[in-house]
Amino acid sequence: MNLSRTDVGFMAIATGLIVANLYYCQPLVILIAKEFFIPEEQAATITYLTQAGYAIGMFIMVPLGDKLERKKQIQYTTFAAIIALVFAATSKSFLMLQVASFLIGAFSIVPQLILPLAASLASPEQRGKVIGTIMSGLLVGILISRTVSGFVGLWIGWRGMFWIAAFLCLLIMLVIQKKFPVNRPNFKGSYIQLFNSMFTLIKEQKMLREATLINAVSFAQFGAFWTTMVLLLSEAPFNYNSATIGLFGIVGASGALAAPLVGKLGDKGNPRKVIGYGCVLLLLSFIVFYFSAESLVGILIGIVFIDVGLQAIHISNQTRIYAFLPEARNRMNTIFMSFSFLGTALGSAFGIWLWNYGRWEAFSIGGAALSITAIIIYLLTYKRK
Repeated sequence: MNLSRTDVGFMAIATGLIVANLYYCQPLVILIAKEFFIPEEQAATITYLTQAGYAIGMFIMVPLGDKLERKKQIQYTTFAAIIALVFAATSKSFLMLQVASFLIGAFSIVPQLILPLAASLASPEQRGKVIGTIMSGLLVGILISRTVSGFVGLWIGWRGMFWIAAFLCLLIMLVIQKKFPVNRPNFKGSYIQLFNSMFTLIKEQKMLREATLINAVSFAQFGAFWTTMVLLLSEAPFNYNSATIGLFGIVGASGALAAPLVGKLGDKGNPRKVIGYGCVLLLLSFIVFYFSAESLVGILIGIVFIDVGLQAIHISNQTRIYAFLPEARNRMNTIFMSFSFLGTALGSAFGIWLWNYGRWEAFSIGGAALSITAIIIYLLTYKRK
């Protein structure tokens, strides 16, 4: 079957609302630290525990989309995410919240099940556009979640945000039951064979290795920024509360506006060139950040650069991966996205370490070093393309 605009629109909405589970916690770090009487740097560990859970959840469960009926897998995984969100909302200790955060990440992998499903249903000439549109929903979910959680946290507390997220996921699960098509893959082997085949793909597919490595380093920059930014804006000269910090997510939504355009460029030309432009934008963002420790305008400009740059890299890489081996789309996506979000988790931890070491200046230099690393990987593999 072909996907209608309504189908693609709903997939984008579902993707955005579920991926938001990973990011609600970021503006809430200050409130969580106050309730449990811990330093903000310690409270911020839940941000990379959530990302780590997402990476591990993808690596274990997303490959099953090449073996199991995809609609049922999406429903059951969404239900598990609801349970994890309720666990977070009722946590009695920070340790319980850390465990809940990891589980929220592990079961909020539904977007990575929806994307291969959409790619398998879209016509080849529209695949990049469809992926770009759904990725718009994903990025809006990532960025607006910070704005929403900041205000909700200030209004009814951080626990209220997790209760609201659980309710939204329940609504999504009910609509998925009614709207999503049944989609059965062709893989007939065992789970062990399915899992082992991913290592074969890594070994044999040079493009997959390159795309995954560039994406992981790029996502590390993204994670480092959005975690460290909360620490910067919560102290002098800004002294912003959780709601004000969350508003910065709206600026980042500029990347979502660029997503369909990036997808179209990938359909019409060479998506790898777009990846190069994205790498340069990420480097420019950290140059701007270095000179903007006390400049609101500079931070806003840097946010636009980092989010548009990441979208250019991510959607172009994803379009390339979905263009071949349709029978292995879930496994290809597992490899690609698991390492991408592992990069986010490590980047968040790296950002906190840099902040403790040398505050915003150290973070900016470290982020620029990651950008240069991505550019080097891109250039070293260019001649093979």
